[in-house]
Amino acid sequence: MSNPAANPAAVQAAGPEPGGGPRARALALLAQQIATGRADASQQRDPDFIRRQLPAIARYASYFTPEVRGLDRLPADGPVLVVGNHSCLFYAPEVWVSGRAILARRGIGAPVYALAYDLLFALPAVGNALRRLGAVPASTGEAESALARGACVLVYPGGDLEACRPWIRRDKVDFGGRKGFVRLALRCGVPVVPVVAHGGHHAIVVLARGDSLARAAGLRRLRINVFPLLAGPPFGVNSALTPPLPMPAHLTVEFLPPVDWSAFYGPSGASDPAVVSACYEDITGRLQAALDRLSAEHPHPVLLGCSRLTTQAATGALESARNLTRAAQRACASASSSSRAS
Repeated sequence: MSNPAANPAAVQAAGPEPGGGPRARALALLAQQIATGRADASQQRDPDFIRRQLPAIARYASYFTPEVRGLDRLPADGPVLVVGNHSCLFYAPEVWVSGRAILARRGIGAPVYALAYDLLFALPAVGNALRRLGAVPASTGEAESALARGACVLVYPGGDLEACRPWIRRDKVDFGGRKGFVRLALRCGVPVVPVVAHGGHHAIVVLARGDSLARAAGLRRLRINVFPLLAGPPFGVNSALTPPLPMPAHLTVEFLPPVDWSAFYGPSGASDPAVVSACYEDITGRLQAALDRLSAEHPHPVLLGCSRLTTQAATGALESARNLTRAAQRACASASSSSRAS
């Protein structure tokens, strides 16, 4: 979970653009903004702000006709680390659906946080809104602080690597070997609840992650590892700068039974590479098995999502027609009553 961009020395070590060109200066400035945002350890979660945003979040999530399962497996209180698989670029419907479900389980006023991409906190309006929603930069320190206060912390270890995995790997869990969340859970002695999401990565066609493009553009200095190439309108082949809109794939989110590694290994397990690797394989295996099961259950989530949206639209239109009919009947009855009275 370390961030080279948060360390000015690391940015300098990455090497400036020859001649200190405008691209190098822009990257250095952005890296400094990220470092400043990351250094802000204040957790500005605002329950009233969250309450006001929930209707908009619900409308966005409804595009993916979400289905949530196993929410009762999430402890209703106490510290817990919720670990999920990431999909669909920055659209990430599983984040919003899982977040809403956790709030429904624990309450808006309960301490619930999500670890978010460092770069987002360099954008003033975006970073401020995310912090008020309960997001914090993906740093071990902030996560440990939240868990120590009995919080539920949501994390997607695969980050940009997993969210931008190619279409042919849309039903694969890919954390990219990132094991910081395992060490975090062991050090803090908290249970881990895996949450698997299926369907979200069917909503967008990723042709390639664009690892080499990210390297060539110097984006690694900002801890941006990918510059994905995408297929879809308006240009056929697109980049992350002109992304197509996601398709309405049906999203299934399932909370799996909690895992308590600390009961077996204790805090010292966090410094044992063999223990950390075993725990990593344990949770990725659980997530992959659940994803395989959901993939077999819903092999065509885009078609299913389109079908469900169409049904919802038809149901809504029918209900509107019924409401109009009832209103017309009431108006006619009122007019008839008035006529008889006169």
